Amino acid sequence: MLSTGVFSFAFLSLASVARTATVTYDWTVDWVWAAPDGVGRPLIGINNAWPCPKIEATIGDTVIINLTNNLGNQTTGLHFHGINQVLTPEMDGPSGVTQCPLPPGSSLTYNFVVDIGGTFWYHSHNMGQYPDGLRGPFIVHDPNDPYAGTYDEEVILTVSDWYHNESLPMVRNMLIPSNNRFAPPIPDNILVNEGAGLQLNFVKGKKYRFRMISFAALASAMIHFNSHDMHLIMNDAAYLRKEKHYMLRLAAAQRYDFIIECIDRDNDNYPFLVSLDINRDWTNPDLGELRWPHNYTGYLVMDSSKPNNKVDVVKEWKPADDSHFKPYDNQTLYGGNSNYDKLIVLDFAFCFDSNGYPRACFNNITYIGQPVPALFTAATTGESNTNPAIYGQINPFIVEYGDIVQIVVNNRDEATHPFHLHGHHFQVLDRPKSGTGDWPKRDGNYNSVPPMRDTVTVMGKSFAILRYQATNPGTWLFHCHIEWHVEMGLTATIIEAPDRLRNFTFPADHLAACQVMGIKTSGNAAGNTDNYTDTSGFITTPSTSYNGAMYIPAGTDKKLKQRSRFFGLENSFF
Repeated sequence: MLSTGVFSFAFLSLASVARTATVTYDWTVDWVWAAPDGVGRPLIGINNAWPCPKIEATIGDTVIINLTNNLGNQTTGLHFHGINQVLTPEMDGPSGVTQCPLPPGSSLTYNFVVDIGGTFWYHSHNMGQYPDGLRGPFIVHDPNDPYAGTYDEEVILTVSDWYHNESLPMVRNMLIPSNNRFAPPIPDNILVNEGAGLQLNFVKGKKYRFRMISFAALASAMIHFNSHDMHLIMNDAAYLRKEKHYMLRLAAAQRYDFIIECIDRDNDNYPFLVSLDINRDWTNPDLGELRWPHNYTGYLVMDSSKPNNKVDVVKEWKPADDSHFKPYDNQTLYGGNSNYDKLIVLDFAFCFDSNGYPRACFNNITYIGQPVPALFTAATTGESNTNPAIYGQINPFIVEYGDIVQIVVNNRDEATHPFHLHGHHFQVLDRPKSGTGDWPKRDGNYNSVPPMRDTVTVMGKSFAILRYQATNPGTWLFHCHIEWHVEMGLTATIIEAPDRLRNFTFPADHLAACQVMGIKTSGNAAGNTDNYTDTSGFITTPSTSYNGAMYIPAGTDKKLKQRSRFFGLENSFF
């Protein structure tokens, strides 16, 4: 599958993990009908069922997912959030970046090794599709887990905002010139465990490891357990020194692992509260009345004969500050205070494109997917693949192998935003409070032993400083994990170690999906192969017609393509 010998040293390292296995899943992606909160709607499920199944593996295992698209009217794909995809950047899954969208009736295989343990999740990374249901837990067990033996049972607790409408019409209603406030779709409800909720059989003397995952498209979640502490051991699959906390805030795509213990004095059924944070900035009372309209109460149940009628009341949410968590391995700051090789500064603000449509921009540029996916361009343009100009308007940044990379996000919006990096964990050097303003363009006084994660909340009118080491060749997205803002263009692309991506070989089934879609797989962003700096064919203005993941066969007449939204093709088959 990989022809480039430069990857061999890392492959041997992964292959040396003892007792590895191959875990195989045969999946179809299908429309189903479900009513997780009592309101029926079409959802995207797997093997004609929803909620979608869990992926489970152990460090060093090879995970194989044979995926067939049975949606009929939409393309699809899968991203494995937090999985580093060492050696397999083509398996990362974002459509138009590392692969082509998988058209209806086609199949492809995801095949990769899991290199670290922890709590992850998978979801469609295809044109705003995952809020329609295509998402699920991904658990990787670690034989060397430092907390193994300190708990008795594991519990998965997923939380999500929920929408009664499908994503495509909601995004269309967002991407209109009259939306001059850049308002995203607002959730109708909260889901815990995809509507099943949680009533845990709580047994005296037992300790429970919770694996909490956010599937949200917009909102964060606050969590508090009545009369019980959360002993935090992991965030975003990065081990932490155990800390006791009373409240946590889980932003879109983040994960927390914590332990709760049933102690001798416990003698009741204990409620816990999950509140959906749809506020622009829960820390800033000047931004209007704080609202908590969507709440869920679950229970730690010691006596099933007793009614579960108690509630957990929180007067004020004051979640722990995750930027000060302590990494378990005491890894110090890469490079020290100011010793790094590559600085990427991303100024985020909402913007309008040349047609007056609302967008989101990094450095006054909105991300626009190009005719050729970035990884294909990096693999087929030889020494020119170090030139960011050949990748088109995808906010490309070139990073050399081994570089210590510092990413600064200046959030010029008044709302908080969660930002995620593919292919890596990063250290969180600094994440000051709301209203701090832009990074002052100087380094110093950073946390010398910073926490690591793959998704960080950047506070309103403030900044965050992140750092990682570039040892994973690929084309990795850095984007806001509010899905509606991804569709507005709030994404950058890191072209990492492009010299090690030349002549990269893609699986035949991935190439076949591109062929069905009519997508070129070589050349610069427009597929120009004679002159890679020839920008003719680059897309420089977003289309005024948003078709999301709707399948439009290759060769479809352009006029029909523009009019297709009036034919109802975006709707499911229900």
